[in-house]
Amino acid sequence: MHIAFNGWFWNQQRVGSGQYIHHLMTALQKVAPDLMMTLVVPDFMQEFSNLPENVNIAHAPTKFKGNLQKVWFEQRGYPQVVRQVGADIAHVPYWGGPLSSKPARLVTSVLDIIPLVLPEYRGGTGAKFYTSLVSATAKGSAHIITLSEASKADIVQHLDIPAEQITPTYLAADDRFRPAAYPDEDEAVRQKYDLPSEFVLYFGGFDIRKNVHNLLLAWTYAGPSLGEQVPLVLAGNQPKAWGTPRFPDLRKYAQELDIEKYLMWLGEIAEEDKPALYRLAKAVVFPSRYEGFGLPPLEAMACGTPVIACDVSSIPEVTGDAAYLVPPDDARQLGAAILAVVIQDDLHAHLANAGRGQASKFTWRKTAQKTLEVYEQVMRG
Repeated sequence: MHIAFNGWFWNQQRVGSGQYIHHLMTALQKVAPDLMMTLVVPDFMQEFSNLPENVNIAHAPTKFKGNLQKVWFEQRGYPQVVRQVGADIAHVPYWGGPLSSKPARLVTSVLDIIPLVLPEYRGGTGAKFYTSLVSATAKGSAHIITLSEASKADIVQHLDIPAEQITPTYLAADDRFRPAAYPDEDEAVRQKYDLPSEFVLYFGGFDIRKNVHNLLLAWTYAGPSLGEQVPLVLAGNQPKAWGTPRFPDLRKYAQELDIEKYLMWLGEIAEEDKPALYRLAKAVVFPSRYEGFGLPPLEAMACGTPVIACDVSSIPEVTGDAAYLVPPDDARQLGAAILAVVIQDDLHAHLANAGRGQASKFTWRKTAQKTLEVYEQVMRG
């Protein structure tokens, strides 16, 4: 069996789709060493990081610049090369498959359908056109892979695709995310970012679905009790411009709430520092109201750090009973949960232990095996 992967995101390992294809292809090679894999990339991509052994590289021609270049690759360049290499299955590991040209059986990984679920993410005319295009391509797939039962339900509802054509395959935390093995390395990260001895961590984006505004409101309850000695550390790449429908002005909101003295804004974090940052935190808060999967809580739990999150979308599937879950709009309950986890040693220890156990249930080997089952089903069909 020969699988040709769309590799547009291969070199974008900070993007979820880039991380997904890296881990998936590496794990597939281990569980199915006889599986033939070709990575189809745009012609401008000449260097490849962490390419698994025995994976073939094929370059597809591109035209135009910007978003049109990506659309051309998806609709013309990639299908052309899939046909040339004679693949049995074309696997597009993100929501962007070819519409009219299907040179092989098409498997599409729809990681989430945020633009259909949340109005703030629908964008202008160009974005709406692209969403319509990829929605149509998903319906033409031989099979859909997604990341959770919650996402599967959304795809059935919004794309009108039969449930039997959709298979959830959970993700997993990278092996780097584990309890501290080298405390000196963690201490070096503490000093690098000038972190206090204790803090509560938020690590992620700052767009509206991440619900950080509710976390800031919750800190009006937790902050005065914990004091400036245990601040809320907000880490992640901040938008170039605050104050849009998608990116509310959180800094201004923090000023209005008068909680700035209880906060630290770290900005972007080096990829290699992420595990240590999770381990150094007293607790990790993930207040997101919608996720296709929700990898950060799993990474934090794998590091042995208690997680507080919201009881919505895919999050309960990921955390099970190993996190403190609260409603997404109740700032008072979120603040109380943060205080309880930080102050109550027995609760903190319980969540830390339970989190490690929960995280161990998710492996990329399982993800690859489930994906291989989809390939085999598509070939039989």
